[in-house]
Amino acid sequence: MKDYQKAKKQIDVTVGESVKIIRELQEFSQNELAKLTGIPQSTISAIENDRVKLGVERAKVLANALKCHPSVLVFPGWQLDKRAAA
Repeated sequence: MKDYQKAKKQIDVTVGESVKIIRELQEFSQNELAKLTGIPQSTISAIENDRVKLGVERAKVLANALKCHPSVLVFPGWQLDKRAAA
C-alpha cells in the first residue's frame, strides 16, 4: 500500500451541466422543476444548455427545490487552491 496513489480523475462541468446533473439525480423533469420553482421550463432548458446565465436569484430558487447549496450550482468543480489555504 505504500505505492498507492489516490486517483486524480476529474471532469469539468459547466454551470448548466451541474444544474442538469443535480436535477436528474433528484429525478425531476424540466417541467416538474419549472412547477416547483416558477421558472419557465424554456428558461431551465436554456440554463442547462448554457444559453442563459443562472444568476444568483435563480440559483437560490433552484437550489432550494433541488435541496442543495446554491454554490454547488454556481461553482461546479471549484476547489480551494492549496497555496491560498496555507
